[in-house]
Amino acid sequence: MVGMASVDPAGAPGPEDAIPSEREAWAVLLSVTGLGPAGFGALLAAYGSGLTILAAAGLRGAAGRFARIAAEADGKTPFGVSVGEGIVAAAAELAERLDVLRRSGVEIVTLDDAAYPARLRAIELPPPVLLVRGPVSALDPRHAVAIVGTRRPTETGRLVAARIAMSVARTGATVVSGPAVGIDGSAHAAVNAVHGRTIGVLGSGHERLYPRAHARLAADILAGDGAIVSEQFPDQPPSKGTFPKRNRVISGLADATIVVEAGEKSGALITARWALEQGRDLFIVPGPIDEPRSAGCLAWLHDYPGEARVVARIPELLAELGLFGDEADDGAARPSLAAELIELGPTARDVGAALVAGRGSLDELVAATGQPPATVLGAITLLELRGLATTTYGRYRAAGRLAAATPPEVRKGVPETGRRSLPVRPGPC
Repeated sequence: MVGMASVDPAGAPGPEDAIPSEREAWAVLLSVTGLGPAGFGALLAAYGSGLTILAAAGLRGAAGRFARIAAEADGKTPFGVSVGEGIVAAAAELAERLDVLRRSGVEIVTLDDAAYPARLRAIELPPPVLLVRGPVSALDPRHAVAIVGTRRPTETGRLVAARIAMSVARTGATVVSGPAVGIDGSAHAAVNAVHGRTIGVLGSGHERLYPRAHARLAADILAGDGAIVSEQFPDQPPSKGTFPKRNRVISGLADATIVVEAGEKSGALITARWALEQGRDLFIVPGPIDEPRSAGCLAWLHDYPGEARVVARIPELLAELGLFGDEADDGAARPSLAAELIELGPTARDVGAALVAGRGSLDELVAATGQPPATVLGAITLLELRGLATTTYGRYRAAGRLAAATPPEVRKGVPETGRRSLPVRPGPC
């Protein structure tokens, strides 16, 4: 096929398999290296549609005109012609490009679509096209939290990321990350383990999943009604340029970003910067002062005081995220009973709630939970080990942070494992 002679925006005759829809035209155009949202928007304004841009690619001098329009929108003078030549080449290879796109089975979502995620639409220069596997509605949850970090975490870092991700998922919120090795992968896997919902944002095309070792993880995300999303064409390999673009999508899809571990030059810090530029909340987990994998987190907290909040405990984090919290007399968010108990198993959560309600004898706890005495005693031991329960003269009572928890309705605020049964307190994230 030469040029776009067989493609007519009005639907003129041509080989059926080589006639793109407007969405497909957008996806093909944005596969051109160097064409960003501003340049694409300027071309769209000049030509009226993606199909018209492709049709014009066969005209003499098209590459220069395309390049000038895109360069002026990006503030680049003098401009080169590589972007324009890329558009002309994409139009000449349209049949092949459409074949790759259609065989990938991705759903194309553009800024013109009502289904485009609202959080991402609100950032400056949002991606004009998203390629999605899984339900598009998963990209627009009520609450969304991004969890990111280094690809080479400590074992403690992995555990912290998993604990935070599981706790966030148990509130019914969606966890956003990039399915990379390290902290990101740990967060996704933890959400899958508690049957939560998570969004994976790729730094490559869907057909070039990176790393390949996470193919099973990606399948589990989709099996849990989550989504895998990319702004890269399906056969686009990962590169140094695609990952920073991915990072802005991760933060853009979330209400807040949490950095667990990050070295001084970690890409997770790029996500942190994007979050602040996008007006989203930023939380950072501090680490040991002599641990290189926490050096970036510590440096950020030292160099930019007040820009990020420190993650000290998961219950407080959930309260500050607006997921499970009560308002204190001074207006600050404080952990609710549900937040204090969210990391425990269902029996320990039931026993903790019963203790806060004033039930202190073994018989009362057995009656309140419906569990046998041995199971209740095991749960009490777990609570005691965590400093959340104590024994006085043969009666059990809440202790530590649990003693200060406020249960407006003791049983009703305690979450069950699994997305569909999770109560979610209203509140901004």
